[in-house]
Amino acid sequence: MTFGEKLKKLRNDNGLTQEQLADKIFVTRTAISKWETDKGFPSIDSLKAISNLFNIKIDDLISDEDIENKKILDEKVAKSCYYVAIVFLGLTVLFTLLAYFLKLPLLNIGSLIGMAGYVIFGILSKPRYKRLQIKKLIIPYVLSRVAIFAVVLGVIIYTMVTL
Repeated sequence: MTFGEKLKKLRNDNGLTQEQLADKIFVTRTAISKWETDKGFPSIDSLKAISNLFNIKIDDLISDEDIENKKILDEKVAKSCYYVAIVFLGLTVLFTLLAYFLKLPLLNIGSLIGMAGYVIFGILSKPRYKRLQIKKLIIPYVLSRVAIFAVVLGVIIYTMVTL
């Protein structure tokens, strides 16, 4: 039984609507709906509140299957962030080349915005649980993104100086 199924059963057994449960644990009804359909997972604070409200141990609320569902959700979000990062990288290259060949330095603003988006979404493209697992390797990962940023920044500066 997934966390969502357990939560729905507990809520129904206690005669609560999603809205009433949300009010009791200080979240939105939408959050309860997401949790019950296994499209999201509550924070530790929300788990504690649910545990106290229904007088059940947190261990009984979550299971190995729930942890796997959380990993799958994290991987879906990370994959989306990866695709967005690639789009930002493409925009960065496009704006940089356009600025260079068209001799329009204002296009470098698009390059900088694209690069910032690439760095941010590049870091988010690793699932949260993996970022926490390999904290030792996160520094080289971030440094590689910063190195790419430095190269693009160098091209932008070169373009502006030569115009």
